[in-house]
Formats: sequence, C-alpha cells, structure tokens
Amino acid sequence: MNKKTSYKYEELIECGNGKLFGPGNAKLPLPPMLMFDRITEINNDQGVFKKGLIKAELDIKDDHWFFECHFNKDPVMPGCLGLDAMWQLVGFYLGWLGKPGKGRALGVNAVKFTGEVLKNMKMATYEIDIKRILIKEGTTVGLANGILKADGKKIYSAENLKVGLFKK
Repeated sequence: MNKKTSYKYEELIECGNGKLFGPGNAKLPLPPMLMFDRITEINNDQGVFKKGLIKAELDIKDDHWFFECHFNKDPVMPGCLGLDAMWQLVGFYLGWLGKPGKGRALGVNAVKFTGEVLKNMKMATYEIDIKRILIKEGTTVGLANGILKADGKKIYSAENLKVGLFKK
C-alpha cells in the first residue's frame, strides 16, 4: 500500500469502490454519503495526542442534496452528516494504517453544536485527532476527537468518536 499524505476526490471514490485498501477492507461511502471532497493531510504521529491527524475538506455547494430536504426553505447541513464524516475519516485512517476489516461506526461520547453549516458558506473542514488504536481478537478500534469548521468558524466538536474494523 502506498502511504500517501493526502488524497484527491477520485482516490476517495476508489476507496468507496474497494480499490484502495483491498477487498473486504475499509471503504468510504460513495456519493452522496461521502461527506468530504479531499483529504488534505493524514499522518500517524501528529495531532493533539501524537497518534495521528487527519484533515479533510468539503466544498459547500448550493445544490448539495441535503440543503433541499433537511428543513424546507431553511437550508442547513444536518449535524448527523458532519458527524458521519468524522466517523468516515476515522475508518479511513484505520484502513490507511493497513488494518484489515470492514468499517463500522461504533459510537461517540459527546457532540457539541456551536453553529450551523449554511448554504452561503464556502468550505467545511474537518480535523480528526486520533487518541488510541486498540486491537483485540482481530478487531481494530480507533478512538478520536474531531471538529468541523465552516469558513474557519468552529461549528461542532465530537469527543471519543469510535470506529471498528471487523474481519468477518
């Protein structure tokens, strides 16, 4: 596996199609559920806990599918989609490390909303700080904290995002 430090949209689509980490291993969801356009940085020794850092970006577009259906005539990105993006990034990180298995979100301890991602904004950015990687009986679990910013303003944060890779 080529351990790159950033990924373009086309490479994220390859991951969604199972071509990046191999058959039966971590995949990203495909559009429209893929919630970022690129990974701008990924490493295994930086971040708050020095266990890994992932940064990603989503270009905010007027025609994103969720703006028209979340609240009628009140276009806002659902908070659950930003949270899902954070889980997606933790799962991608585990695959990037070379850990085997299919990814599944397992939980989060706390989410705090301090703003909204609105249609008139230009970019959402995600920062994921890996806290710990646990391996038990062939299952790999990643634990991380994350934040979402829109146009540089912190919109929400999540503590103890938990994602598992399962080898079955």
